[in-house]
Amino acid sequence: MDVQQLPVMESGAHAQGAPRTNVARLVEVAVAGQVAHPIIRPTTYRIGRDGVLRLLPGSGGIVLNRRVGDPAVGLAADHMEAGVSLHNNGREVVGPRDGPNRALMFYSCVGNRARVTSGPAEGAVGTVVGKHGGINHVIIDFPPEVKRRLLIGDRVQIDACGQGLALPDFPEVRLQNLSPRLLRRWGVRGSGGRLTVPVTHRVPAEVMGSGMGRFEGVLGDLDIQLSDRELVRRFRLGSLRLGDLVAISPLDYRFGPSRRQGLVTVGVVVHSDSRIAGHGPGVTPLLVAPATRLRLVREPGANLALLLGLRRSLASSARG
Repeated sequence: MDVQQLPVMESGAHAQGAPRTNVARLVEVAVAGQVAHPIIRPTTYRIGRDGVLRLLPGSGGIVLNRRVGDPAVGLAADHMEAGVSLHNNGREVVGPRDGPNRALMFYSCVGNRARVTSGPAEGAVGTVVGKHGGINHVIIDFPPEVKRRLLIGDRVQIDACGQGLALPDFPEVRLQNLSPRLLRRWGVRGSGGRLTVPVTHRVPAEVMGSGMGRFEGVLGDLDIQLSDRELVRRFRLGSLRLGDLVAISPLDYRFGPSRRQGLVTVGVVVHSDSRIAGHGPGVTPLLVAPATRLRLVREPGANLALLLGLRRSLASSARG
């Protein structure tokens, strides 16, 4: 089914019949990281799939003038994380040396609350809005006035809760990286053995690129390639925004992303577009289910900025 054929839910529609969860069984764990400095690869140039060399801002740091709800496409940036990027720089003597950062990546779930614990903005509260694999950052949204006070290296602690979240009446549905807070506000509801799930876009699995080949689905994201102009037009991919909840099919992201007929992965757009071959806006997976158990509805407001009350309105898209 093309995105144009999806039923449309009225903006702001309240979900009735929310599915039962096992939230009473979940464990909440505090994890932390430092505000990460941007990094530059050995060359400052990014070679585009069109053969053009570009000099553009990338991932990491504190993005001061962009945030969740803004366009993910059409910006003068490459893999931009439009918020505050966290990385745990600790080293562990037991297990892998990067164990603390892997734990930060694993435990953190989209919708978790985060609190600044050092520096001029100490006490300010933000929200986890994504995970970016490869560079291995957790992305936090803070109000603009808070970001202006934050410093590189400031510590941020997350009340991590969500891994292990399940729907007892829908055992075929896998939830991952999804906080109970976001699930409550998403508008997901169950009826007649199917889940109604609001999304902004339907994305064909054939355009998915960087991130394929991973063997797990909880430590990163998968990129949407925008190199096929006809598919971009047909599925309105030029209008993607950071924080959009999108459905990708056929895609199984339970044990790492792989194309599999009959399965749908719903995730959140976490970083901006890229002109590098195989790359594009990244999607962190939240829900994986058989297509027969889902009723996808197009909801223009199915974006973290509105669902979690981070902004009053969404920014205009850079493209149609």
